[in-house]
Amino acid sequence: MTSVAVIGAGITGVTTAYKLMKQGLDVTVFDRNPYAAMETSFANGGQLSASNAEVWNSPSTFIKGVKWMLKKDAPLLVHPAPTWHKLSWMAEFVLAARNYEENTIATVKMAIAARRHLLEMAEAEGFGFDVEKRGILHVYESKSEFEHASRVSRLYKQGGLDRRTLGDSEIHEIEPALAGKFYGGFFTESDFTGDIHRYTRGLADACRRKGVTFVYEADVTKLRHGPEGVTVSSVVAGGPEATDQRYDAVVICAGVESRRFASMLGDRVNIYPVKGYSITVNLEDHESQQGAPWVSLLDDKAKIVTSRLGRNRLRIAGTAEFAGYNRDIKMDRIRPLVEWCRHRFPRVSTASSVPWAGLRPMMPDMLPRVGRGHAKGVYYNTGHGHLGWTLSAITADTIAAELAGDMSGGHHVAPSLPMVDEVRDEAAKQVARQAA
Repeated sequence: MTSVAVIGAGITGVTTAYKLMKQGLDVTVFDRNPYAAMETSFANGGQLSASNAEVWNSPSTFIKGVKWMLKKDAPLLVHPAPTWHKLSWMAEFVLAARNYEENTIATVKMAIAARRHLLEMAEAEGFGFDVEKRGILHVYESKSEFEHASRVSRLYKQGGLDRRTLGDSEIHEIEPALAGKFYGGFFTESDFTGDIHRYTRGLADACRRKGVTFVYEADVTKLRHGPEGVTVSSVVAGGPEATDQRYDAVVICAGVESRRFASMLGDRVNIYPVKGYSITVNLEDHESQQGAPWVSLLDDKAKIVTSRLGRNRLRIAGTAEFAGYNRDIKMDRIRPLVEWCRHRFPRVSTASSVPWAGLRPMMPDMLPRVGRGHAKGVYYNTGHGHLGWTLSAITADTIAAELAGDMSGGHHVAPSLPMVDEVRDEAAKQVARQAA
């Protein structure tokens, strides 16, 4: 039986392991934590949101980034201290703006394709994850924000996503708990929410029951490819020195660490860590439970999202911080989330709020890296940015089918995924034509 190592036990790694197992492969997952979903997949915004598929490579984002650079509580914060990695990533990020429309359309197509896989896995394996199929509501305070969103909606429609245009009264009909007056909004009924940590842990348990091996507290120190496959060197907590294990193939799903592992294997995967923050508000009294929203929200001005996680929890997440691999939770970034909750949902007590921060693995063009490396047996499913949970089910299905096809001497790619590498190839051709 073909053996495959998966590096990383976050949502992407576990979903990839599940899809590889369904292809009949012998799968081993390595992670440095004692459990699955302990880093970026621990406490994200909770949205499964095709309606948030717009890539960030636009002039308006560049302007806001410069304007907010010295504001500690800004929704988008770029620390001015330069590093070569940050500068090279930013340069590619700016260049990718020429493919803003194509990349947004490709992303929304992937998000729509992923929904069925994600729900089918949970149903087949019988685990819950506080899913709420109530749609996602985007709200806009100003005419300019709303008009930009209207242009984005036209791109979404090209990708197959419809969302309903709303006025202020309709916004409050959909979510009566929301305070404030809005110029307008959009409602995407087909989007939904849930607890990513519960989902990933539930799927990991299913993988383990069906024969997938998990090696936790394993520090992967080296990856080497050769004619006989890929060797994984790792040190397991409490064990002896590094041990080597050989596999026929490896899939890198290691989040922000994927860049380092790719370098070991001779590939360039230019992921940059973009920190996001969240708070989980414990709804401990009846007033808070009644005053918290059930419909998921995205407040465009604040760049904040919400998800209701059952009767007793409200997840509020947002902001993007370019500060390298720093994982510190900064109160300057948490405070706006708490204040926003008090402003928009005044009946909710924030007395019990749990802060969190995680590093989103972002490629400069905002598209995930899904496909083969340059060496035989090396594959990538990483770089999903702020849409890791939204996209992971379809990218995992694609990479598993591709790897299984390669190992059996055939070639198959799941037809429902717009080929990300093809989008990138076309972007490179456009750059070359313009340079000529």
